[in-house]
Amino acid sequence: MTKYGVLVGSIRKNSYSKGVADALVAGLPEDSEVTYINISDLPLYNQDYDMQSPESYVAFRSEIAKQDAIIFVTPEHNRSISAALKNALDVGSRPWGESVWGGKPALVASQSVGGTAGTLAHHILRQSLVMLDMPTMQQPELYIGGVQNLSDDEGHITNSDTKAFLADATQKFVSFASKFK
Repeated sequence: MTKYGVLVGSIRKNSYSKGVADALVAGLPEDSEVTYINISDLPLYNQDYDMQSPESYVAFRSEIAKQDAIIFVTPEHNRSISAALKNALDVGSRPWGESVWGGKPALVASQSVGGTAGTLAHHILRQSLVMLDMPTMQQPELYIGGVQNLSDDEGHITNSDTKAFLADATQKFVSFASKFK
């Protein structure tokens, strides 16, 4: 059984990123262990915390360390990833030399209500994952534009073609991630 951690970059209720994440998770094998890892309660990273980390940092790092692979879904905020997601990456990568991210295979998906589909956020996240030593699945690239037209009011993906595309991508990620066990 593979343990998949899911990080959703949008912390708002009924977020489209959560809907995309749910559609990706639907493509995982039934025996997968899936954990949505909350990033909304992490205080802003501060190097002063390296010596005495807040409990939320300790719990977050512990949960990431337990995962075999990570699924990231990010919105695009001002041509970048959300502050909450960037903070989570920083918290998990510190103290220096104690990163919990290294070697974990990653899947990146981005979404936006506009036609750019979160492309810039997607690539910025990928650059961070290079630094964090996370092998990242290259294809298919998962850019979901006009997501509001593919979703219901709660943010769930309702478009059958999009659901099938995301489930197929997840199956490819399962194969990709298995190479790193």
